[in-house]
Amino acid sequence: MTSGRARTDPVQDVVIVGGGATGLAAAHALAREQARVTLLEAQPQVGGNLRTLRDGPWQIEQGPNTVIMKPPLYALLAELDLLDEARVADPASRKRFVALAGRPVALPSNIANAVTNPLLGWRGWSGILREPFVRRSTAADESLADFVQRRLGRRVLDRLVDPFVSGVYAGDPARLLARAAMPRLVALEQAYGSLIRGGLMRLLPGRAKSTPAVPRAWRGRLLSFDGGLQRLAERLQSAITAQRHADIVCECRIERIERTSDGIWQLTDATGRRWAARRLVLSVPAHVAASLLAPIDTTLAEALSEIVYPPVSIVALGFRQADIAHPLDGFGLLLPRAEGRETLGTLFPSSLFPGRAPPGHHLLNVFLGGRQSPDTARGDDAQQVARATTDLRDLLGIAGPPVWQRVVRWPQAIPQYEIGHLERLARIDAALTAHEGLSLAGNWRDGIAVGDCLENGRQLGEALAAAMRSRGRAP
Repeated sequence: MTSGRARTDPVQDVVIVGGGATGLAAAHALAREQARVTLLEAQPQVGGNLRTLRDGPWQIEQGPNTVIMKPPLYALLAELDLLDEARVADPASRKRFVALAGRPVALPSNIANAVTNPLLGWRGWSGILREPFVRRSTAADESLADFVQRRLGRRVLDRLVDPFVSGVYAGDPARLLARAAMPRLVALEQAYGSLIRGGLMRLLPGRAKSTPAVPRAWRGRLLSFDGGLQRLAERLQSAITAQRHADIVCECRIERIERTSDGIWQLTDATGRRWAARRLVLSVPAHVAASLLAPIDTTLAEALSEIVYPPVSIVALGFRQADIAHPLDGFGLLLPRAEGRETLGTLFPSSLFPGRAPPGHHLLNVFLGGRQSPDTARGDDAQQVARATTDLRDLLGIAGPPVWQRVVRWPQAIPQYEIGHLERLARIDAALTAHEGLSLAGNWRDGIAVGDCLENGRQLGEALAAAMRSRGRAP
């Protein structure tokens, strides 16, 4: 939506570039505080990777498929009056499959079936049982692969962590920085000397952290909406533009950023339209921020450009139920590299929520590419579909061709928190001190999950509003 108010208003309190989850949450927090805020989005709609595609009876997510209910998200959905629209994923979603020797094996759901689960085997258990006796590491830049292998052994790395990292980050555990990609695991080691001992200590009475109340039926559950996750972006948009001093302008690709001698940030888009603000938030991918800031600060731009975004393709495939032998009774299937296949994994969206496929059909979302095999995300649609179906045919017992298909391409998909990432963020933060009123945000720092982005955006928006109040410029 484009109202045009931003082109005629005086200098804004805040202009936000980028209408993904982080930018929307920041704009929403500022609008709620009555700040004069304008959000500028290059695409025809807000949401970033929160995009839902409807094609007749088929509905796919072009980015994340679910969000996890945590206290901040519960509070946001309640404020947006979206709780009644939220849909909890089918209980079967708690089952996750990993390919092993050409067949899908469910991850253990409790200690009893973990003992005999073939994904672990005696080699996995030998690593787990020795974990409490492994010494802490003092290495600041230990990779996630080295961390897991050191503490839990090679089997756990290859069969559990590698496919998990491929599915969440589309990343390479040998490149990811353990302290950045999985900080809670590293914190357990540092605090308790052992992941197992730390996990048990956290379960003791009085050790659990108190959190705002979330009804039991919602806690930790996977959610979406009948219209997909794009509904969340649309509702945030409505809440923002309902405020008199807030605006959203789409199809607005910013090409130039300047700062005047009196400290005002000026922005110009591809059509020559201009905006001015006392505070500027760039809530865009790191490489986009680097391009915009290069004329202003080469040091800042260079640090941002070092953050890697590998390509990922999402191959959505619709099949007749009769043509898939596997019941698809879970969240999805991950494929470790040790299986020698090109596919990262697949989700089972039609098993999670109703309305994703027509009656009598299944929908699969298959992922190709990532940091370890970027070339598999390339090729035309027919090649992408062939790769996906070839890898999954025997694993899921697929007997017939897809009756519907769609390929979604993300040439630069998920930012990688690789070795050196925290040092890189420190350089970025140090460079930012020379640019008063400039903030950078996005999923390239402080968490890639949708919930993390929403919460980080809210905190940034509230911090900016508080700073304006403290300087006597009430929003």
